[in-house]
Amino acid sequence: MKFSKLFILFIVIIASNKLGAQENSSKAIYPVLGKNDTIRVTATNDNGYMIPWFPLKEVVIIGVRTFKSAADQAAFNRLRYNVLKVMPYALYAKRRYEQLERDLAVTTDKKTQKRLVKQCDDEIKKMFNTEIKELTITQGQILTKLINREVGRTTYDIVKETKGGFAAFSYQLIARVVGHNLKSTYSATEDRDIETIIVNSGYYQ
Repeated sequence: MKFSKLFILFIVIIASNKLGAQENSSKAIYPVLGKNDTIRVTATNDNGYMIPWFPLKEVVIIGVRTFKSAADQAAFNRLRYNVLKVMPYALYAKRRYEQLERDLAVTTDKKTQKRLVKQCDDEIKKMFNTEIKELTITQGQILTKLINREVGRTTYDIVKETKGGFAAFSYQLIARVVGHNLKSTYSATEDRDIETIIVNSGYYQ
């Protein structure tokens, strides 16, 4: 009896393997190509039928904004001008600090790390002395927000990490005198007008 059960089980296994082999050996059905179908695309086997497909880029649909008054539109235009004015500086800061973090990650020598931090600090300071110092108070406030948006940390935190707590405190005191706040953070919800301008700016296309 046991032998007969094992024999039947053996037959079932062989039959299932043959059935699977027949299913796998069956030819997939491809769509009929036309004379203009010359682009190679990915295809997915859907129950024997090959369904061609290709990925599409994300499409962001933004409605045309209407303003309640000419003054509101003028204010938005000024904001747009200021955002586009300082956005390159925020992106530069992002790239430069990302490079600094990569450089610091590959060395444990304190002297080398100190030199790398100073080099980065000198480059940022040079940019401030030549261009950023000409920014208006409003543009400076927007810049601190955008640095937080791009780098993921406030300007105060960046100074504290690279120069120390006392330097960050000193810079914050100076910034507050001229109407800035190095601890300003960015919120895509609260700063939705700025976010809309950035999304439509073309920087991330």
